[in-house]
Amino acid sequence: MTYVVTGNCEKCRFTDCVTVCPVECFHGDDNMLYIDPDECIDCGACEPECPVHAIFEDSEVPEDQSKWIEINADRAVSLPVVAEQEDPLPGAEERKKELGF
Repeated sequence: MTYVVTGNCEKCRFTDCVTVCPVECFHGDDNMLYIDPDECIDCGACEPECPVHAIFEDSEVPEDQSKWIEINADRAVSLPVVAEQEDPLPGAEERKKELGF
């Protein structure tokens, strides 16, 4: 088991989740965050911290978001670690409202 960042993170990039991660398994690009499944220790601390409900245990990822399991595994290894709180992307609060949160 591992945790996965899904499409709700796109265009938001809230980093509340990285501040509680004990192993620095989050990586990011200019658009969103990803979890490295080889680094994730399955603690689940990040899941409740995400204000747009983008993080799921891999076995709980909604079917319409399942592509993100592979995307996280592929992208995380080539991107820099994000281990400290950063400002969300411009427009993130609007995106959060669009998503219903």
